[in-house]
Amino acid sequence: MRAFLLALVADECSVRDLSPDLAAVSELDASVGLIVTAMAEPGHEYDFVSCVFAPQAGIPEDPVTGSAHTVLAPYWVDRLGRASLVGLQVSPRSGFVGVELNGDRVTIIGRAITISDGTLSSAATPR
Repeated sequence: MRAFLLALVADECSVRDLSPDLAAVSELDASVGLIVTAMAEPGHEYDFVSCVFAPQAGIPEDPVTGSAHTVLAPYWVDRLGRASLVGLQVSPRSGFVGVELNGDRVTIIGRAITISDGTLSSAATPR
């Protein structure tokens, strides 16, 4: 099973006008959800658009998804021939996400609001 499935549609309007059957999306072979994407219309300050639907994770439509952009970055970098791009996630609470591809790593660039802050530590070692 894949974390995300990626669907390329014809144009930006097709992404913006989506109204998916979330019950059907939840049946897809993806542990997280479905990314729908298209190239941006000419003349915009962004290179591609996307929507993310993740009913499997309890999120019907994710507003702005960094993890989805780690999938989108290599896809669009390969097609557009530039290592640094800007995506627009076109959910009702939309947002711009800059991405840079460095080898097999994706750097996410953008503005965010911190909703939780803490320290992660590894699980205890079993005896």
